[in-house]
Amino acid sequence: MDQLVLGAKSLALLLFVNFVPPALALKLRRRWDRPLDLGRRFMDGRPLLGPHKTVRGLAGSVLGGGLGGLLLGLPLWLGLATGLASMAGDLLTSFIKRRLDKSSGQDVPGLDQFLEGFLAVIVLAHALPLGPVVSTLVLAGFCLAAYYSSAWYKNVFYSRPRPGYPRPFHPRTRWREYRCCRLSSRPLMYLFNLKEGLLYNGFITSVFHLAGLTPHGRRNALEVGLTSIAPTLPGLPLAFGGYRILFATDLHLDGLDGLDERLRALVRDERFDLCLLGGDLRYGTFGNFGPALDRLARVLARVQARDGVLAVMGNHDCLEIVGPLRDMGVQVLLNEAWPITRGRHRLWIAGVDDPHAYRCADPRAAMQDVPPDETAIMLAHSPEAAVEASALGAALYLCGHTHGGQISLPRIGPVVTNMRGPRSMAAGLWSLDGMVGYTSTGAGVSGAPVRFGTRGEIVSVTLRREEPVIQKDDVA
Repeated sequence: MDQLVLGAKSLALLLFVNFVPPALALKLRRRWDRPLDLGRRFMDGRPLLGPHKTVRGLAGSVLGGGLGGLLLGLPLWLGLATGLASMAGDLLTSFIKRRLDKSSGQDVPGLDQFLEGFLAVIVLAHALPLGPVVSTLVLAGFCLAAYYSSAWYKNVFYSRPRPGYPRPFHPRTRWREYRCCRLSSRPLMYLFNLKEGLLYNGFITSVFHLAGLTPHGRRNALEVGLTSIAPTLPGLPLAFGGYRILFATDLHLDGLDGLDERLRALVRDERFDLCLLGGDLRYGTFGNFGPALDRLARVLARVQARDGVLAVMGNHDCLEIVGPLRDMGVQVLLNEAWPITRGRHRLWIAGVDDPHAYRCADPRAAMQDVPPDETAIMLAHSPEAAVEASALGAALYLCGHTHGGQISLPRIGPVVTNMRGPRSMAAGLWSLDGMVGYTSTGAGVSGAPVRFGTRGEIVSVTLRREEPVIQKDDVA
């Protein structure tokens, strides 16, 4: 029995060592990924190891082995030695594959796993000891598990999910899509989304509840108002003077009962030319978005907007929501522009994908079809694409995401803004190099169903033209 227990711990340690380098690659992206061979070539002219074998991977395997060993009750030195032996086998495998004219990262089933596991098992078998039968079982178990986990990893993170995939391809983006949008098992959802599941939906909500603040905070959250702004846009065509837009963002409609009824009442007697949705339709960052869509349909049934409804994606939204939204008549903009026509004049809505969590915003792609002499409004989920939008000539930037902090303290302001950028852009009107910006506090709530010191809103945006300056010499 002791042999089997030691064998199980050895297998777990090997798998943990194997797991750490790809996990670090997802988390750190390009940081510390300097190739171990520094790009050198061997005497045969082929790469020594290849760019996939990095300083980060070596350090991750060794340190991961040490940490894994401690967690499993094994000596620190044994964990470190196992990680080093495993990486030595991995590097030897890469050296052999380069001699076989296999490109860096190309799979060779069996060879990819055997040496990596074999050298590590030798270390473990000598130190514990394991015995030949258990050692063979550990090596076989590692080879099988490493092969199938590697195939799963590459299928999820390094292959496009379908033809026409609209986002810039990056493993970190694919990982977020997988854990937030692809999982149907509730245990796995919470396992892969511990921060959202425990910190936000668990701890923070419980703190307000235990403090007795939830009822008051919920009442505050339901006091959503209709805010009116009238930005002046230089160059706005005469036909769009007075053009009225309903801007609604961060609805999180399934997170607060009664919110959809409040929004329906606010828009019931209003008439708009266009409705813009700034993303974040569902409350959680993972889970079913069906209830949020059902409530959105009820709200949009009351919205009167003759030029329709346009939307962009937020960090709570999944690409799978695009089809159902378009079936509802909502045009989703994924780094693209949509023209609104009045006679021979046009106003462009350039919508970018989520700039915050998915980091897929591409303002340049969104503006590429907009003629330089025509007016464009940039629609984004957060202020984090504002600098590039301004440089590209957008006249107005509409966004949300921050909720105005959702909890704001007197003289201090938002407790957290949850964005990369200056606090001056966290709520309300602002300007950047001639571009007017507005960050809405949003209609819904996130993290906890409460508001303190802020008020939710939907926004009526009435576009104003810059009046020409009349010189005295021009007056008859």
